[in-house]
Amino acid sequence: MSKKNTDLYDSPNHIDVIVVGAGISGIAAGYNLKKNCRNKSFAILEARENIGGTWDLFKYPGIRSDSDMHTLGFRFKPWIHDKSIADGPSILEYLNETIDEYKLRNNILLNHKIKSANWNSDQSKWELVIEENNQTKNMTCNFLFLCGGYYSYTKPHMPSFKNEESFDGDIVHPQFWNEEIDYANKKIAVIGSGATAITIVPAIAEDAEHVTMIQRSPTYVVSGPSEDNINKFLRKILPSKITYFLIRWKNILWQSFTFSMARKYPERTKNRILELIREELGPDYDIEKHFTPTYKPWDQRICLVPDSDLFNSIKNKKASIVTDTIKEFASDGIKLDSGKKIEADIIITATGIELNSFNDIDVTIDKVKINPNERLTYKGMMLSGVPNFAVSFGYVNASWTLRADLTCEYVCRLINLMDKKGVLCCAPINDVSAHGDDKLIDFTSGYFKRGLHMMPKQGNKAPWKNYQNYLRDIFAVRLFSIKDSNLNFYNNKK
Repeated sequence: MSKKNTDLYDSPNHIDVIVVGAGISGIAAGYNLKKNCRNKSFAILEARENIGGTWDLFKYPGIRSDSDMHTLGFRFKPWIHDKSIADGPSILEYLNETIDEYKLRNNILLNHKIKSANWNSDQSKWELVIEENNQTKNMTCNFLFLCGGYYSYTKPHMPSFKNEESFDGDIVHPQFWNEEIDYANKKIAVIGSGATAITIVPAIAEDAEHVTMIQRSPTYVVSGPSEDNINKFLRKILPSKITYFLIRWKNILWQSFTFSMARKYPERTKNRILELIREELGPDYDIEKHFTPTYKPWDQRICLVPDSDLFNSIKNKKASIVTDTIKEFASDGIKLDSGKKIEADIIITATGIELNSFNDIDVTIDKVKINPNERLTYKGMMLSGVPNFAVSFGYVNASWTLRADLTCEYVCRLINLMDKKGVLCCAPINDVSAHGDDKLIDFTSGYFKRGLHMMPKQGNKAPWKNYQNYLRDIFAVRLFSIKDSNLNFYNNKK
């Protein structure tokens, strides 16, 4: 292997490829760059003091994957444990194992936050201003690859509630969970109905006196086993890599099928989900009020409940769901608009995340600010008119990693093609015929609605359309020729 690929410090102020973020996408990028772009130097810049992204940031009780680990895991690194739905610490351990196995740690620079990135057309380079431990430094690179996720790590969505200051207990957002909080034998109110709330409630219900989840509107919830019995059987008779491959594809095909059926038969899918919940909670439980959303299945992400843990907590009277709106906080709990009062010693505001654009980096071309909302996405990973630039954005209807893996492979293919052509620059064209007013993803979740103005748009045809379909993307991204009339390969004339 070339020394250039592995030795970060041959030229510490200029690196061929800079990857932003050392979470799932950034690690996948590092693996692919080391394997497929051996003549390129690369660095993974992580703003925080640890690797892992989401899986290091969130510390709230019960933190777990909301996808199976055979698809959330990397294509190149088998998940070899019984648990298909894994807890946060296990996922973080898996990510560290991947880094060490593929010798990526020397390519990761922690506490490196990129403040701004300017494309210098004359130099055909990105000029980066970086904050390292409160010190500012400058770096340049030929290719900038954003792998820092889609939400702010420092600014969660925190709506204000009337009279918050009057509450005598602790108020905590899961994104900033205080591990010293003692919730044993306490009354807990959890505000929210998304994946985080549904994870926290059963995790703390066993120790708390009672947990009440307060939701404005319900979310689709389905139960599934935390362990895959087929996986456990195959692991006994087949090598781990083969088992991983088979289970991974079983899950990919099943997810693709169920999503397609939900889109084609939304009412039938809805009724089946509600039927399964009714089997869990019994005929007397008000499913219509607490578990029947107003939207169609997969208009928002469906929440996975492993081994029926949420339903078991409700059946055991350790937890309850209240569908209502909040009027104000009181010293001892929360007053609802219905007149009901929820007593609480601790309030957990599982109110969601805030989207960000460009990983909170100020991105410019020749000092002119780029507004992502004015750009089209090319194959869901590049932006029209922006040279030597890619973004890893995963699926909302499947595991994030499936898309991240494809994007990383594509970026390496693109960089190698640029070398083959002998050019320094590549940018998707501005195809005016593809312009429409389509949002990036057809999704109705609150955090998407709040952040749409910061997101690029998709076009009305390929390759500008974001299909959110892994099977289709395999052909478009991994297998088809990368040469495309919509890509402009060039050298700047000085």
